[in-house]
Amino acid sequence: MRKIILLFFVITIALFNNEIGSAEGPKNYLKGKFYSSVKDHFLIATEKMRDNRFNETVIVMLESDENGAWGLVINKRIGTMPIALLIDPSLNTSEEREDLFKINIPVFWGGPVDAKEIFILHSAEYKSETTKNYGNISISQDYTILFDIAKNNGPKKSLVILGYSGWGSGQLEGEMERDHWILSDIDLNITFNKDSNTKWEKAIKNSFIKI
Repeated sequence: MRKIILLFFVITIALFNNEIGSAEGPKNYLKGKFYSSVKDHFLIATEKMRDNRFNETVIVMLESDENGAWGLVINKRIGTMPIALLIDPSLNTSEEREDLFKINIPVFWGGPVDAKEIFILHSAEYKSETTKNYGNISISQDYTILFDIAKNNGPKKSLVILGYSGWGSGQLEGEMERDHWILSDIDLNITFNKDSNTKWEKAIKNSFIKI
């Protein structure tokens, strides 16, 4: 099945982006030294964060190398929407679609990049044809997982996330050298906690001490 691209609620996402901050990324950023340890960790915004889009943000970092880094914000909930609006109408009958409109799921803002692209971050016991595993957590990006979630056959724990957070070569490292971000181990209890408002506080309490 093809990758999921959001067809609806584009205006809602744009308004959410504006509410959490209209600041653009720095054009001339401090390029820092590459840290291989950023991958597979929580990236946690500190009180020194100047970009208000990422105020009190917790990000699951999925990739990081000399060319850049990317991850998914897990504590910025946009709202709730019917699962039918995330699925291409051509993939189901009108009766099935009517049933899918009755199933509402929370949706999260994953970052300012590709805001119409959908990622399902989930526990690692589930697998579909697009699933990529990152240790004890996985992501999938096909319609199969959404149908399985609707039928209660999906992963035990999951977050539906729109967009992602990305950095160019050395950009994230420069922000870390300015103490805008700190790291901690990924905690699945925090990641999939239903109360998004407590995730940042819990994650920052578990953060590593900078030496």
